[in-house]
Amino acid sequence: MIGDSELTGGLLVDVMPETRAAAKGRKARGEGTRQTILEVAVNIASAEGLEGLTIGHLASQLSMSKSGLFAHFGSKEDLQLATIEAARSVFIREVIRPAFEAERGMPRLWKLCDGWLDHVRGGVCSGGCFFAAAASEFDSRPGPVRDRIAEIMREWLGILRRAVVESQEAGQMSKDVDPMQLAFEFNSFELGANWAFQLYGDKQAFSRAREAMLERLRRHSTKSGCSLLPPIKEKRVRVRAKR
Repeated sequence: MIGDSELTGGLLVDVMPETRAAAKGRKARGEGTRQTILEVAVNIASAEGLEGLTIGHLASQLSMSKSGLFAHFGSKEDLQLATIEAARSVFIREVIRPAFEAERGMPRLWKLCDGWLDHVRGGVCSGGCFFAAAASEFDSRPGPVRDRIAEIMREWLGILRRAVVESQEAGQMSKDVDPMQLAFEFNSFELGANWAFQLYGDKQAFSRAREAMLERLRRHSTKSGCSLLPPIKEKRVRVRAKR
């Protein structure tokens, strides 16, 4: 049995390495194109919504043919779901992974909170937080897209909750704190900051959210936990000029 080779004109010619290399090259190019498409799709969807993300609009932005895009995504829903997964990957890279490099407990919890604010404030997506926009758009629309958005948001809340539990286990936070309640509050502060920035252009919204979360953490932290948080900013005191 010849196996990975073929017999041609009396010569045993091994063609598989070349074939495999060519196939690997085509696959790499295809994945690269798909990644480029999804990067643009995430940016468009954050600003214009997932419903505004059409094959035609995306093709125009990328100077590609619609048929070329259909080769990667068979339907609008497929494109929406793929865009959600791409946005999740960005969020993991920008927020989750750096936070998990920090020590368990208070350092990791704070890194998760502050990292989210930096992620949105840094303008990774032109429309602010991708998932804040997507959740608002699909929260009352049943279907696979809504289900996946809800699942990812549940993951985020679960990660925050777990970080609170780890802080309690490390003796850095009071055991009286309800981890899910605190995770809910932190997520609300973050979404509120995104809303104020996107609607009003309020550049102080992220600083306000940051201070609100720090205040919650200081309130519930033990002495050892408090020492792991950023220092309290000194409040500016206005001095009235003497008449």
